[in-house]
This record gives sequence, structure tokens and C-alpha cells, in this order.
Amino acid sequence: MKSELLKKALLAATLFLGATPAAFAGTGDLAIGLKGGTLGIGGEATMNLVPGVNVRSGFNTLNYTGSASKSDIDYKYKLKLQTIPVLLDLHPIADSGFRLSSGILINNNKVTATGKSQASYKIGDQTYSASDIGTLTGNIDFNKVSPYAGIGWGNAVSRHSSLTFSCDLGVMFQGTPKVSLAASNPITAADPLFKAELDKEIAKVKDSTDSIKYYPVVSIGLAYAF
Repeated sequence: MKSELLKKALLAATLFLGATPAAFAGTGDLAIGLKGGTLGIGGEATMNLVPGVNVRSGFNTLNYTGSASKSDIDYKYKLKLQTIPVLLDLHPIADSGFRLSSGILINNNKVTATGKSQASYKIGDQTYSASDIGTLTGNIDFNKVSPYAGIGWGNAVSRHSSLTFSCDLGVMFQGTPKVSLAASNPITAADPLFKAELDKEIAKVKDSTDSIKYYPVVSIGLAYAF
């Protein structure tokens, strides 16, 4: 039953994302909106499946650059947020905006970083000169399909109003971060002893980023029903 419902939701999401608003004009069964929050800024569409059950999908994105230090290495990083949600909303109380939401997010969130030292790098338990390493680059990414569960307020296809305010509070389970680090100097990069120390450094980074496998989702938005 659950798998059939998910298949129906995915099919419905595909259909309504490809539909034009004119196809639903006057029915109140389709709404489009804008939203912003911890997943970035984006838009979404909502369609009613059966009374009390809606399907939502859309697109969220945001790029952010910054700097951070780890093991005395200064990194410049770029955070790229990019997700595509496919969610089912259950409204257990008739004529109430309260909803329970679950589904998946196609998760393309990732972090790229570059560490460059003028003197030396401390990697693992060893210290290397800047000429030995060159530039240290790193990536952090996550499971491409991430389950989601949450609660929220607002029924975009409610027949009470064409314009609806909404909010969401939930968690995206994006898994343990996948971390990689690499040195630009090919001679050092091929050294087995260096690789062992680099693995230690990767483990340190994983420990410091482990908490974001449970990514908090908080958002607000406005939607208009056709």
C-alpha cells in the first residue's frame, strides 16, 4: 500500500510539474508558490490527490562562500544547496492548515573547499611543507536520495483562500557526509605514507561534520491556487 501510494505521488508530481496553470484554472486543485529557508530559495507546486492529501514538488537552491579552519589549515569553501523535493502532505484535521509531511529529496547539496598554506600543513600526525602539498582540495557530498519527515502549516489548495501562507519544520536524512581530500603535488599524492596521514585528516573532518547527516529544514512561503 505504501509503495503504491509513493508511486502515485511520483507520477502525480511528474504530471503536474509538466502541466500549465491554465489546465487547472478555476479548479483550485493546483497551486504554485515561492519559499525560502534552510534549503535555500525556490519554488514549488502543490496538487490535491484526494481529500486531505496533497503532493508537492519544486526546486530549492542557494550558493554561499566562506572560510573556515581545520587542523591549522585555512580553507576557502563554497556551499552549494540544491534539492528537489517530492513530498506527500497529510492534513489530518479537516479545514485545518496543519499537515504531516513525508517523502524524499533529490539531494545535490555539496561543499567544495581549497586550503592553501604559505608555510606548512599539518595533516594527520605529520607536518608537510607547502611545496610538498601544493594546494589541498576537498569535497563533501551526501546521499543523492534523502528521506524527509516533518510537520507544517498551510494548505496551498485550500478552497478558503487563493493566497496561502505556509511554513515547514522537519528533518532531511542525508546520511553520513562523504569527505575527500587531495593534494595537487602528484609525487606527494602518490606516497602511501601521505595517503595514510590524509585518511586521518579525512576522519577528523568527518567527525566535525557528522551532525549534518540530519539536516534541519525550516522554511516559509506563499502560494497561489488556480
